[in-house]
Amino acid sequence: MTPSATPASPPDEFGARPAVRLLLNVAHGIDHMFLLIFATAVGSIAAEFGFHDWEDLMPYGVGAFILFGVGSLPAGRLGDLWGRRRMMLVFFFGIGASALIAALARNAWQLAAALTLLGAAASIYHPVGIPMLLQTARKPGAVIGINGLSGNLGIAVAALSTGFLVQWLGWRAAFAVPGLLAAGCGVLFMRLCPEEVEAPASRKTRATIVLPPKLLARVFAVMTMAAVTGSLLFNFSTNGNAQLLAERFRGLVEDPAALGAMLAAVYAVASLAQVVMGRMIDRFALKPLYLGIALAQIPLLMLAAHAQGWWLLALLLAVMIVIFGSIPFTDAMIVRYVDDRIRSRVAGARLSVSIGISSLAVWLLGPLVKNTSFATLLWCMAAIAVCTVATVLFLPDEAAARGGANAAAAQPSSAA
Repeated sequence: MTPSATPASPPDEFGARPAVRLLLNVAHGIDHMFLLIFATAVGSIAAEFGFHDWEDLMPYGVGAFILFGVGSLPAGRLGDLWGRRRMMLVFFFGIGASALIAALARNAWQLAAALTLLGAAASIYHPVGIPMLLQTARKPGAVIGINGLSGNLGIAVAALSTGFLVQWLGWRAAFAVPGLLAAGCGVLFMRLCPEEVEAPASRKTRATIVLPPKLLARVFAVMTMAAVTGSLLFNFSTNGNAQLLAERFRGLVEDPAALGAMLAAVYAVASLAQVVMGRMIDRFALKPLYLGIALAQIPLLMLAAHAQGWWLLALLLAVMIVIFGSIPFTDAMIVRYVDDRIRSRVAGARLSVSIGISSLAVWLLGPLVKNTSFATLLWCMAAIAVCTVATVLFLPDEAAARGGANAAAAQPSSAA
């Protein structure tokens, strides 16, 4: 009898390895950082490419966000069936290479093509990296919170590093330097993360709460619609905040590096909301928490619509706290109600719909602000927040969900 060779570590221990866990969280920061380099540097790029206004160049970035959503579906399927480690390697090297290609672009259409490729690579992380991180998490809310903090710190780094790199070395360096760093992280991940014993789809696992099909379909519908509205708010804010600050601080602060540092500080502080909400998700029911933070978005966006200067900065911080704070809920729903064998596919399907639709925000942002104003944009965002509240009201109560699951489990035995 010949003993079979076994890898150094089973796949369920990936999330328990500190170095791998760190790289998976760093990857979330990379994912969001790279998607916002263009939005942060759009003014400088527009000037070099001969555009009169930044708003006219903004629609060229929509391909990145369309692929960021649509690409999640095949990425999730490949993550479950082919392996999450392999897909994460594609993520690191793919996003790094596409950023380097963007740095070489000579006109708007070449840049649009590079950004679309970048969006395709970026689409891998959420349906693959997050399920990989959560495979055996005992407190998934806390893990989601830290992971969300990492992602939003990537947004802060995008605002800070892009502002300084554009000022010192030009917008091309704002793509090239992070691209090289992403490739370096890919090399580290390849060396530190062991091969998977089997693909996730082949394992025997079970969801935390097993719902009957009708209730599960309802949860998935709420999850998807809430993700659509949440992603719209996320895209409108993170892609428009740099130009919003530049407009509302005209005459007070006009240095791009200083504005980038201010925006980075907003994102860094607001990111802590995800850690707080993640810990609360582990202790309390999802529905009242989600309703509370969605309701808070409405008045804050209304007030921000007409604020100027330092008042705007304070309100923008509050707005980003409640927008970032709402992000962990859809991932928490997937962890709670979906078997790990299919989590990447479910996450991919949800993301392909929500991000695919919300990518319209990037296309609409420039024309909407140019033809109306940032005030109109913020009022529209308040209306979207109202839609989030209406959607979350349909989320089943946790006690009812557990009761329905228990009744479904007991039904076969009583019939017998």
